[in-house]
Amino acid sequence: MSEERLDNIETKIAYQEDLLEVLNKTVYEQQKRLQLLEDRCAALSGSLTSLVQAVHENNAATNETPPHY
Repeated sequence: MSEERLDNIETKIAYQEDLLEVLNKTVYEQQKRLQLLEDRCAALSGSLTSLVQAVHENNAATNETPPHY
């Protein structure tokens, strides 16, 4: 194998290793953001559920028949 060909192969491998490292970091950062968004979505869902329950309880209390009926 010629020296030039070996250098080309080593250069390509070095670029691929660098690209793989960049891609791994990108996937890691995306996973962190995805987890953050999932946590926020769960918190919002819980808040919405609480609000809906509060509205239903308030409506039930408002729609009660007064005691003199």
